[in-house]
Amino acid sequence: MAVEDNPISRVRYGEELKRRREAAGLTQEELSQRVVMSRTHIAHIEAGRRRPDVEDARRLDKELNTGGFFERFLPVLDGRKVAEYFEEALEFEGLAREIREYAPAVVPGLLQTREYAYEVLSFGYPRRCDEQLDELVATRLERARILDSFHSPEVCYLLDEAVLRRVVGGPAVMCEQLRHIAELGANRRIRVHVLPYSLGAHALQAGFLSLMWFDELPPIAYAEGVKSGRIIELPSMVRECQEIYDQALGDALSHRKSLDLLRSVAEEYEHAAQRAHHS
Repeated sequence: MAVEDNPISRVRYGEELKRRREAAGLTQEELSQRVVMSRTHIAHIEAGRRRPDVEDARRLDKELNTGGFFERFLPVLDGRKVAEYFEEALEFEGLAREIREYAPAVVPGLLQTREYAYEVLSFGYPRRCDEQLDELVATRLERARILDSFHSPEVCYLLDEAVLRRVVGGPAVMCEQLRHIAELGANRRIRVHVLPYSLGAHALQAGFLSLMWFDELPPIAYAEGVKSGRIIELPSMVRECQEIYDQALGDALSHRKSLDLLRSVAEEYEHAAQRAHHS
């Protein structure tokens, strides 16, 4: 039986892990080696700052002989409709003071308009009914509220030009979507940089990457692929991801030129939508 994820439940969960670890006569380092988790990760769990995933909880139960306790009482993101592999990244997103993301083909979730999000989520697997899609879209739009205020994280987006050119939902949807991004950029809520097709190969072309910095936690990276996502905490690997991002950012268009391109492509979509309407 999982419990709703909140600061109190995470602290109590962490206290129980610490109690049972110490009862077993293990240090954090010793436990980390036995359950194939980093010592830092275990320290964050015990401090109530993090929660393990299901596989982590099962390994803790097995090593500490707790009869399934840590899996049954695993704090979960109650009521949030996101992919299981993204749940931990979502928790970090809410804590971050700075976020930098690279998107290779699709507009990142925090920037998506309702119509664009609905279209993207419609092609998920397994197939979903309209009610389920509405819930997923509502969750995505709720996440985007962190961009409503200047008290929110500093956010920078690096977009491959393919994000602008891939027609999702038709020209009218794309026109609205690109103008929405341009407006966020013009209002200084985000910085946006486009990697143009003319650049050719670049350092980040392998896939989606998110970098996050925090006030009380070390920085992390999150990389995502097909039906998979991975939190990267090892400092040397996080630094490598940051360096790769910086290399690609150095090859991108400036913020101002990127906004000009977004508006120009949006205008192209507007004209295409008008032609389709009159044909």
